[in-house]
Amino acid sequence: LAENGAAAWALLKETKEKMDAAVEGTRHEFSSIRTGKASPSLLEHLPVDAYGSMMPLNQLGTVSAPEARMLLVQPWDKTQINAIMKAIQSSDLGFTPSNDGNVIRVPIPQLNEERRRELVKLAHKTAEQGKVSVRHARKEANDDLKKAEKESVVSEDQMHTGLDKVQEITDEYIKKLDELLSHKEEEIMEV
Repeated sequence: LAENGAAAWALLKETKEKMDAAVEGTRHEFSSIRTGKASPSLLEHLPVDAYGSMMPLNQLGTVSAPEARMLLVQPWDKTQINAIMKAIQSSDLGFTPSNDGNVIRVPIPQLNEERRRELVKLAHKTAEQGKVSVRHARKEANDDLKKAEKESVVSEDQMHTGLDKVQEITDEYIKKLDELLSHKEEEIMEV
């Protein structure tokens, strides 16, 4: 991809950015899949019905993990404690929060084997969605390269080199997603 290849290089850069976004999105989704340990990310984006609209919990207070099996929610407005409690209880996380009027304590129960397996399936589904996004970026890049060759923006050789490069990049990002999944699986199955 030489002189006329500037368009192809820009296309490859754009494709990498899309694939980076897919990996980051998957990483973000993984942070909300619970493991046996307390992690503030489990609750930070939980929707809470507050002030007449749905808001993520991290806009209503601070979530921290003072212990391995305990989350602490410190609401900025104490009048929202009941709304936050209700959101935590009605979520599918299986938590039973308690409060003392100032803070909400959320004990993280030990995961049983069946729940761990469900969470691993959820992690696989999340990783697959990431892979679909990566493959979609590959398809767009391939279509753009073929179109550029038809319009004589790049030569046939440059197109084929570009297609090979796009496939290399795709393989690299699929591998990153597989590594993320493997790490998350270990985290979930760790007792």
